[in-house]
Amino acid sequence: MNPILVIDDDHQMRAALHEAIQRLGHKAVLAENGQDALTKLNHAGFAMVITDMQMPKMDGLTFLKELRQRAGNLPVLVITGFGTIENAVETMKEGATDYLLKPFSFETLTRKIEAIMERLGGSREIVTACPKMKKLLEMAADVAASDTTVLIYGESGTGKELLARYICSTSQRRERPFVAVNCAAIPDNLMESELFGFEKGAFTGATDKKIGKFELASGGTLLLDEIGEMSMMLQAKLLRVLQEKEVDRIGGRQPVPIDVRVIATTNRDLFKETREGKFREDLYYRLSVFPMQVPPLRERHEDIPILAEFFLKKYASVQDRQINGITNEAMDLLRKRQWRGNIRELENTIQRAVLLCRDEMIDTRHFMFFDETMQEAPQLQGGIKDMEKELIMKTLKEMDGNKTKAARALGVSVRTIRNKLNEYGKNFPTSEQ
Repeated sequence: MNPILVIDDDHQMRAALHEAIQRLGHKAVLAENGQDALTKLNHAGFAMVITDMQMPKMDGLTFLKELRQRAGNLPVLVITGFGTIENAVETMKEGATDYLLKPFSFETLTRKIEAIMERLGGSREIVTACPKMKKLLEMAADVAASDTTVLIYGESGTGKELLARYICSTSQRRERPFVAVNCAAIPDNLMESELFGFEKGAFTGATDKKIGKFELASGGTLLLDEIGEMSMMLQAKLLRVLQEKEVDRIGGRQPVPIDVRVIATTNRDLFKETREGKFREDLYYRLSVFPMQVPPLRERHEDIPILAEFFLKKYASVQDRQINGITNEAMDLLRKRQWRGNIRELENTIQRAVLLCRDEMIDTRHFMFFDETMQEAPQLQGGIKDMEKELIMKTLKEMDGNKTKAARALGVSVRTIRNKLNEYGKNFPTSEQ
């Protein structure tokens, strides 16, 4: 795949972005400003662009306008600070794919890049041979033609967000912003400002105006991921936004009209929770105009082999490995598992197998399975144990000893990492966060 073009006048930021891109298995070309970047565009092809907004010689907005003249629909991730949030919104209107607000974490940057690169590589496609899923996709295509609010149910890891993106990509809003909010990852005291924004001076620390996710998704689609985690107070405010089609920024003097199609996902039984008083009944009916249920992987046996092959090709390409396939014995083992973590667990399993495999085919000895009691697959013996240990220690080193980051990268729990370190007896400097 072509490299990623990184544009930032700050040397440390360029170096940090370069490292992050390399960790994802991609190459990066660095530029100090917009003019330098345009020169490099004349001599090479790029998969995407990451650019700062405030730079000497040519700012990010000017660069983006010039880029659109030269490189058409090349995806662009814009980096901006609070002070340039208005410009960030303007870049979205000029065709930027997404934006990232400073300061940001490595994980946030990684998610943004992966989302864009996966879209380029086609891995946002829903791969299925299951009749249930095919019927679900037909329903999704039908509802995509309208602006109807959709509520997607399903266990964690089944691909609810993927289905939401599929609906967006087949709708009339597909060329407009798609903004996702993880309701389970944002603390209650920050969620209101995240969704609705705030005015400068609205509260202590509000030194600049912030545009909320609803406004950023204007004309497009807003995904409220794991809506069941939202507090009752915010549920009431969200209901008003959906009814009135306007938001009130914190500290604002007047409502701001919005034009947003809302899709929500949940791994909970919201109907049951309304009966128990844990979720607002009026909001539930407002969201579930068109409910959709994504089946777990254990009910999609036809999809296990094609998904396994799909993830093998994906990660073999990222890791530059020549792996020709999965043995029959290994595939049989994959078919027999219950996959409590669903597609996400299968993907993590194949990703680890690619890292461990030094042969032409993935076999059973390349699999690392973990269940709730931290028991491994019985075939994980001998030399493969050494490879497992090497992989965990290498990942910890890359993550500067951060067990949480290492666990996320390996697709296991933090408790698994702790148990493994205790087993190895390693005196390795680590941290939880």
